Amino acid sequence: MNDYKALRTFLLAAEKRNFAQVARELNMTPAAVTRAIAALEEDLGVQLFVRTTRQVSLTTDGAIFAAQVQPAVKAIDDARKDAMNTHKADHGRLRISAPTWFGQQVLPPILSAFRDSHPKISFEISLADGLVNIIEDDYDLAIRISAEPSDKFTIWRKISIVDRILVAAPGSRFSDMTHPNALNPDDCLAYSGQSKREHWTLSDGSGSASISAGRAFSANSGELLASMAADGVGVAMLPKFHVAEHLRTGRLVHVLNDWSPPPLWLTLYYPPYQALPPRIASFSKFFEQQVPAFMSAMG
Repeated sequence: MNDYKALRTFLLAAEKRNFAQVARELNMTPAAVTRAIAALEEDLGVQLFVRTTRQVSLTTDGAIFAAQVQPAVKAIDDARKDAMNTHKADHGRLRISAPTWFGQQVLPPILSAFRDSHPKISFEISLADGLVNIIEDDYDLAIRISAEPSDKFTIWRKISIVDRILVAAPGSRFSDMTHPNALNPDDCLAYSGQSKREHWTLSDGSGSASISAGRAFSANSGELLASMAADGVGVAMLPKFHVAEHLRTGRLVHVLNDWSPPPLWLTLYYPPYQALPPRIASFSKFFEQQVPAFMSAMG
């Protein structure tokens, strides 16, 4: 950073045209400022200032050099500021990936509340229903609703359990089923990030049943699956909070009530930090405190 300091000293001298004033602003001695400018001139092989007993002024070469290096020094100043802000809990930028429906319905009030108390933190939110590579895609954290994590290359924090239920259209041939054996695989609408089949395991506490879902229809959108189920196409297995409004309005009904799939986990995923940067740790703590109330209200 010695060259950077020399350039900052030079640019301030070019602005102030007074070495003594530069020395005061940079907490240097006038002699140190003179030596720094002289060393820079020697390194460049050009004279940057004309010095008299009354004033200091830029040479033509000095003016050209100042115009060329000023943007670069400003960029370094901005980068230094950004880097230092990443170690503050109330400054910086957060790039977050979240599931589409969750990001639309649950995340906005949490983000708004956090912004009220942390106005200097900015956000870049990306909504996608498939899993993202938070390292390659340069996210600070990802919100995921999935099975128990098995990723060995990231770190994660379990926030809550997410219960799932089976839903179908009221009055459909699925609404009176009492056992999963009544389900044809073609009737099972699968959720899949790659639009592939999904394996359902259901339990009533004393027995279990397995179904290969998605033979006839799969999608990577929970809302699309809910709509297809509401149209009587089949049965969907979705997070309870996701379909809560559909259940309240009677668009969907809970079927096979005595049979439950394993719950999912709501987790926060992070790149493999040795320690979470303060702004990320601050948001994570706030999210963990706030999200249960929103999830409960919706479920």
